[in-house]
Amino acid sequence: MGSRSKKSERCRRCRMHVQLCICRSIPRYPLDTRLVLVMHRREHTKTTATGPLALEALPNSELRIHGHQDRPLDFSDLNIPERRTLLLYPGEDVPILTRSLLDRDSRPVTLVVPDGNWRQAARMGRRLPGLEHAEMVRLPEGPRTGWGIRRESHTEGLATFEAIARALGIIESPAVQAGMEDLFRLMVQRTLQARGGCRFSSQT
Repeated sequence: MGSRSKKSERCRRCRMHVQLCICRSIPRYPLDTRLVLVMHRREHTKTTATGPLALEALPNSELRIHGHQDRPLDFSDLNIPERRTLLLYPGEDVPILTRSLLDRDSRPVTLVVPDGNWRQAARMGRRLPGLEHAEMVRLPEGPRTGWGIRRESHTEGLATFEAIARALGIIESPAVQAGMEDLFRLMVQRTLQARGGCRFSSQT
């Protein structure tokens, strides 16, 4: 194997270049909250997709791929009385995810997160079949994204990983959010390092 192929080889778990693997730094949070990440099949193959890394830290999570005509998605299996389904949706016409909103219903949460930029996530959220029972919620305003690898057309846009971390900070605890964000910062730092860029700054 030549030097060129070694440089392009990636870890199957964290998707980083093998020499920059961050698997040893991935925390593990066995939460009551169940995460369902929804990705288009084309997005799932991109190394700049951040959502899959979040799944590695959350054993109570799953990935669902859409975009296969022969395998249409159906989320009706999430409609169970024991759990409350929340759909993270980037729109100004839906309630903000807050502790007071959560306190109205004590059931554990199934959080559905569409992957993609602001426009993609908004379009997907309106079209996911079987989620008529889900409550749409949006994140409160917060710091701007620290993910400078892919362009975000909307100023409130976040990397999928960031959105998941912030949502879990509200649903679960600030400690979970902080641990997830530490991993995200490491991911950004190593990604920039692989591209010859500067180190990540927490003030970005």
